[in-house]
Amino acid sequence: MRILFFVSLLVVFFTSNAQNSYQAIVLDADLIKNANAVVRLDEMKIDLTATNKMSYVVNQVITVLNKDGDSFATNRVGYDNERKIKDIDVYVYDELGQEIEHIKKKDFKDVSAADGFSLYTDDRLLINTYTPTSYPYTIAFNYSVETSDTAFFPPWYFLSNYKVSVEKSYYSITYTGEQLKPEVKEINLGSIEVSKRNAQGEIVYEASNIPAIKSESLGPSFRAVVPRLKVRLKNFNLKGEEAHVDTWKDMGLWMNKALLKDRAVLNESTVAVVNNLVAGITDDLEKAKIIYRYVQDNTRYISVQIGIGGWKPISAIDVDRVKYGDCKGLSNYTYALLQAVGVQSYYTVIHAGNNKVDFDSDFAALEGNHAILAIPYNDKYYWIDCTSQVHPFGFIGDFTDDRNALIIKPEGGEIVRTVAYNNEDNYQLTKGQYTLDPSGSISANLSILTKGTQYDNHFKLELDTEDEVFKYFKSYWSNVNNLKINQYSFQNDKDEVVFTEKVDLEASNFASLSGDRILFTVNAFNNSGYIPDRYRNRKLPFEIQRGYFDEDEIIINLPAGYDIEAMPNEKIVDSVFGTYKVSFMAKGVDNTVLYKRSFLLKKGQYPKEKYADYRDFRKEIAKTDNAQIVLVKK
Repeated sequence: MRILFFVSLLVVFFTSNAQNSYQAIVLDADLIKNANAVVRLDEMKIDLTATNKMSYVVNQVITVLNKDGDSFATNRVGYDNERKIKDIDVYVYDELGQEIEHIKKKDFKDVSAADGFSLYTDDRLLINTYTPTSYPYTIAFNYSVETSDTAFFPPWYFLSNYKVSVEKSYYSITYTGEQLKPEVKEINLGSIEVSKRNAQGEIVYEASNIPAIKSESLGPSFRAVVPRLKVRLKNFNLKGEEAHVDTWKDMGLWMNKALLKDRAVLNESTVAVVNNLVAGITDDLEKAKIIYRYVQDNTRYISVQIGIGGWKPISAIDVDRVKYGDCKGLSNYTYALLQAVGVQSYYTVIHAGNNKVDFDSDFAALEGNHAILAIPYNDKYYWIDCTSQVHPFGFIGDFTDDRNALIIKPEGGEIVRTVAYNNEDNYQLTKGQYTLDPSGSISANLSILTKGTQYDNHFKLELDTEDEVFKYFKSYWSNVNNLKINQYSFQNDKDEVVFTEKVDLEASNFASLSGDRILFTVNAFNNSGYIPDRYRNRKLPFEIQRGYFDEDEIIINLPAGYDIEAMPNEKIVDSVFGTYKVSFMAKGVDNTVLYKRSFLLKKGQYPKEKYADYRDFRKEIAKTDNAQIVLVKK
């Protein structure tokens, strides 16, 4: 009996301790502050025994504080033919640390990891979502993986997202032999206290009690501020392809050999077709434009992600046959067509997306999520995205602009920065006139010309239905009540990359009536009411990613029988962030006001101490953009 009683006490003791460790009430107040969830434990242990043999174990315990943290209730792990999930389970605990659910491997759904664009993919997911009934609750998620792929070595983020704090973070790598020793690049570790050990055969990083970071307006991307580790192997394996990569030049040589070799062969009939298209043309750039248009007219984008297909393009012959491909296949196909007509181009790997992500020039690791082409001509590169059926030649927009990319040349890889669209490059000119009648209604005809990223934001209007166009204009001019579009037309000059919109419209009750007076906001059609959020104690620097330049010239026809009682003065706001100018010129003979406005916003990165100045700059512009003219009846 004594023995049984003692064993029972031990069971109660260990069970109680386990439960206490998951109790929400024991959380440090500093970790709860600004947090939707607290990561109690974030642990990854990696064991590397060969260039084609790696395993890792992941243990995560997260206390979710509110519904905004419920993303942690969904647990997923990806796998494919080379990456196998050995063990996986989830435990759920209530506020007091009592177990309320155990989710086993058989409870996970096994689904395709198709991204909605992929026609073929062998990537799959085990996924499970717990539905909470109260807060806080704690999720303990554990799994282990074995893989022969070591090209994409698991990186490490000490924080997983904004508004998530971490109680304990642990990352370790054990490896067999110096030839397998990973290289580790530390990023933003100065913001936390980290204990690290780098002994023979082992690399360990530990950190504790990392407070949550709040996102802030115009703040840098989370990736730019989060403490993290990038890890790479010089000797790695990708789907059976072995590599030794020390520099970006080495990476390009390996990609040429393992991924691009023999991919650019075309049928003789296709070679004859494209050569006929460029017959009589001697300029390489003109040839390239014709080939790009041919690809746009004869192919479409579909993603293919099978095996090494995540990195190796489909052969040019296959793309030519089926008339579709992913970014890799279409870029390689266009490369092959250009080669067939004697035009040099380079297959290029890049990080695509509206947020700019660079390749590290001093850290050659297999990365990127998109492929484009670089065409050298007269000592510069022309960039083309072969997946787009609508973008003009040489215009890549904000999806891949102004970032380091990896160009694959015959002599190896080279890091090159793509074209940047900054400040005056992103131009908009609004011209026209509107007529104000005594009832406060207006009728207007306008022309809007855009270039650069502003072109990118507008030109797809020509592909929209009439209902979509009407909806767009009502949103674009949301400051104009009761807007009615009477007529519109578009002109897309793809050679100059200029888009022009012509719009006739009317709106009732635009102006306010007060006895014998009419009050109306002069800037009806490019009114910037934007004021950045206010912070008493801002933590992060801020960034204007690209900048832009707007010019407006509007003639306002005033109603007969009214005089101008009050009109704003000319104003200039000059700042390190840009320049804003506005003027109002009344012409009594014509009973009109000529309104001119220009606003240059400059690209830049600024310390947090300058944020209040930027906010004041935008407040002044918003105030002036809303300035009113007062008319009085004669």
